[in-house]
Amino acid sequence: MDDILTRLWQEIVERPTGPLALRFYIQPLMAVGLAARDGVRDARAGHPPYLWSVLTDPAHRRESLRAGWRSIGKVFVLALVLDLAYQLFVLKGLRPVQGLLVAIVLAIVPYALLRGPVNRVFRRASRIGRPRERAA
Repeated sequence: MDDILTRLWQEIVERPTGPLALRFYIQPLMAVGLAARDGVRDARAGHPPYLWSVLTDPAHRRESLRAGWRSIGKVFVLALVLDLAYQLFVLKGLRPVQGLLVAIVLAIVPYALLRGPVNRVFRRASRIGRPRERAA
């Protein structure tokens, strides 16, 4: 078992330096771009930060997860397909668990971590330009 985990880790760590290494930079950038777009939309609509609402609002959790998947799903599938192609080309076999781990790290993690902070920053920045209301 220890040998399998060592091989799994070694094969994952070697991916950014081998063929198709550019995807390790482009796919997280795509996820960041989608997170920024969706975070700004959330702020304009008055929605709470994404990950926070997923974790703390069970009534709207399913709806939030579906909206997030609609945005990041294509990037996730692309990351998975590219990693499976890498596995066939370089490793000469399929390792689906590794493919899932890599796709999650390249697509879902950056999206989930950045959508909420973009919402907060945009909301705060949009308040800076507005004049303050005076108490009557």
